[in-house]
Amino acid sequence: MSKADEPPGNGTYDLVVVGAGPVGQNVAEHARAGGLSVAVVERELVGGECSYWACVPSKALLRPVIAVADARRVDGARQAVTGRLDTDQVFARRNHYVTDWDDSGQARWVKSIGADLFRGHGRIDGPRRVTVTQDDGGRQTLTARHAVAIATGSRPALPDIPGIRQARPWTNRHGTDSSTVPARLAVVGGGGVGVEMATLWQGLGSQVTLLARRVLLPRMEPFTGELLERGLTEAGVDVRIGVQVTALRRQDPKGPVTLTLDDGSELEADEAMFATGRAPATDDIGLDTVGLAPGSWLDVDTTCLVEGVEGEWLYALGDVNHRALLTHQGKYQARTAGDAIAARAAGRPLDDAPWGDHATTADQHAVPQVFFTDPEAAAVGLNAEQAARAGYRVKTVDVDFNAAQGANLYADGYQGHARMVVDMDREVLLGVTFVGPGVSELLHSATVAVAGEVPLKRLRHAVACFPTVSEIWFFLLAAYQRD
Repeated sequence: MSKADEPPGNGTYDLVVVGAGPVGQNVAEHARAGGLSVAVVERELVGGECSYWACVPSKALLRPVIAVADARRVDGARQAVTGRLDTDQVFARRNHYVTDWDDSGQARWVKSIGADLFRGHGRIDGPRRVTVTQDDGGRQTLTARHAVAIATGSRPALPDIPGIRQARPWTNRHGTDSSTVPARLAVVGGGGVGVEMATLWQGLGSQVTLLARRVLLPRMEPFTGELLERGLTEAGVDVRIGVQVTALRRQDPKGPVTLTLDDGSELEADEAMFATGRAPATDDIGLDTVGLAPGSWLDVDTTCLVEGVEGEWLYALGDVNHRALLTHQGKYQARTAGDAIAARAAGRPLDDAPWGDHATTADQHAVPQVFFTDPEAAAVGLNAEQAARAGYRVKTVDVDFNAAQGANLYADGYQGHARMVVDMDREVLLGVTFVGPGVSELLHSATVAVAGEVPLKRLRHAVACFPTVSEIWFFLLAAYQRD
């Protein structure tokens, strides 16, 4: 019987998607565009972590902080900045962009593409089966003809240290949905979430102490963390590198929290936020019923098929496959996998060679990332150390942004740095890193150059407008030819 002949709501679909965040939505949309019937299962809010507790609210909150910092870098505008941020309005702006945590609009969108939405906790129940348990205890079993896609994301990974449960520390969710500014905030972790939250809450009026075991943003070029540490310190953040929290203590549930550090000293704060990594949200989704370990990251092939599961039916997209814990990269995987699922269902050959329509090649070679700090940090592809470790014959080219007149006009005394990593044998870019005000908008040009493997001889013909910050490309390419 074809899907057109089956009664609606019989529980059988071509694709069942577990998780209705941006990743789940994208795989559903592309599978529907390929003519497949789709069920989408969500246990929390349709739109997921990104829409309500991560990317969207954090950027909505950070934008006023960065806008004021940018204004203070321009003479004439600087004099107009005479007061502090209106935190009530900043929080109201955040509430607008998260639609007051009301997911009805995104739920309507799922239905508008022709997918069926099931609210409840989805668990795999053997090959091609998903059981959905509603809040009232009701259960429904969905059967997939062709595929099940896991897009359940990740959750904060809190360290196992004494007193952490009683201290009730903030995670990224508290950091983005709170509407009260703590007088003193300790942020633990020097990765992307940690540095963004330190930027945000210092800008909103907290006295922030940032504690990091290693350099800030350790996966990026070393100068990135150095410039960011300088920027945070100038903004008033107490940045402490090379320290670990060994215990927490909060005697009064409404009182301050005390952090014990590995040097024996103590730090008192009104709130402590931990941004110490993520864990896969796969511990209670039935992985054991198909021979996989609950709570594990899921290894996938280039089409995002889960390895170790027979039958080419189980896919893992976004954070759960641990390739790049970034919303935009998960959406890229979802678009690719949705098209691959539709092709497999129709019996069409896959284009899964590198850079093919059904291959997630960018996951290995051209992952872009931006941290909306002050200064901003943006990078794509491999850093110099990664490229050398991968066996490339590498040349790095470094230029300060103040070489570009456009940068100086953007901000008086512009402070920033750019690096490109070149594969000398092919003379193409392997990676690019920018640090400085407003560099997030430069990143896509670098991503196109890296993903497209544009020869440097051709790239020099891509003329940047004068006077813009993009002129930095001219100086990078000129430095490469000169050295």
